[in-house]
Amino acid sequence: MPQPNSYNRIALAACFGTFIEWYDFLTFATLAVHFAALFFPADDPVAGLLYSLAAFGIGMVVRPLGAAVFGSFGDRYGRRTAFIATIGIMGLATFLVGLLPTFADWGWWATGLLLLLRVIQGLAMGGEIGGANVYLAEHAPRDKRGAATSVLQWMGGLGILASTAQLIMLQTWLSPEEFTSWGWRVPFLFSAVLLLLSFKARLALLESPVFSELQNTGNTSPTPLKDCLQDPPTFKRMLLLFFGVSAGGSVLFFSSQVYLAVYLKTVVHMDAVTVGWLSAASTVCLFPLTFLAGALSDRWGRRPVVLSGLALGVVSILPIYTALPLIADQLALVFLLQLILVIAVAFVTGPQTALLSELFNARTRYTAVGLPHNLSAGWIGGLSPYMVNLIASKSGLALVGLMYPNALLLMALLVCYFKLPETRGSDLNR
Repeated sequence: MPQPNSYNRIALAACFGTFIEWYDFLTFATLAVHFAALFFPADDPVAGLLYSLAAFGIGMVVRPLGAAVFGSFGDRYGRRTAFIATIGIMGLATFLVGLLPTFADWGWWATGLLLLLRVIQGLAMGGEIGGANVYLAEHAPRDKRGAATSVLQWMGGLGILASTAQLIMLQTWLSPEEFTSWGWRVPFLFSAVLLLLSFKARLALLESPVFSELQNTGNTSPTPLKDCLQDPPTFKRMLLLFFGVSAGGSVLFFSSQVYLAVYLKTVVHMDAVTVGWLSAASTVCLFPLTFLAGALSDRWGRRPVVLSGLALGVVSILPIYTALPLIADQLALVFLLQLILVIAVAFVTGPQTALLSELFNARTRYTAVGLPHNLSAGWIGGLSPYMVNLIASKSGLALVGLMYPNALLLMALLVCYFKLPETRGSDLNR
């Protein structure tokens, strides 16, 4: 029988699974340049990169469907059961990526299998993020909810760090030919070990006390998605997440932690190992900054912290990307510019886990959090690297492409400024 929940055990199990999700997704994103040659025709490198980024994006596009399916399941049958299923599906799909034949072996069949596994990954991740978010928030102490739940937001950075460190070691120890031949498979195959550890940790947990109370009183929703869409206050707050909080966090995360590495390699022409070390260093800084932002939101409120991060992102993205090619030989300055974007990310995402759950009532919280958050992360954030590259390639100017995330970030700032309520200290049993 599972032992009674303690917050540390809950946080470890929830975060470990989310770490694997981000480790898998970010490994794919980091390898986008290599996958262009491995799974697509090699005669047009620019088109190959766009195809590879589109393959990354398709996994993000289907995330809302996964959020709707697993969110409804979690609101009807329990948070714990739903996010045990998501980690198993995600882990298996990721492991199979490491076994795929390449385009040189199977042609377009290899490409098709890669896209299929990306779709499965995206569906599972759509259910995972909402489930872990709600489960952790429903266990957190009310007066320290921002700081206590901010650790979930570390997982994107920690996934990047683990993926980047592993790829740096492989690219250092292996020749380019060895890495292209088999070395790229190692991170995907290694995820099987992480999956087993996470699965064991999650099986040991009990159900959320908030959902248990709903079950005991017979107050669970038989149609969570329908209830969300037909209840005006809930639907309005779902739109707030889609266009505001989640959109801003997604754009900032992908602009600073995903696309920046691609930009440094393909536009600034820095070598992959150097880019890896810079990314790792800036990501390490994300951990304390995210916790600090969560703690500040417990003291000052969620709203002012989130707005500060969005504003910093709006005024800094274009100047930073403009400056990077000019200072490429000054690594300390490159790192400091990266750090500005990391601060913006931390101030939006640090309070986010608490904020998302505080916006909604318990009966439909899993669905109400997961669907708009994944719509925004998938359709806005996930497609940003592809859209930036597409606009840049059509215009012939890399910086023109960056107008796309900057405009989206400005939209998020305006939406949150006019519509985001203060939720600090909300009762999650309501």
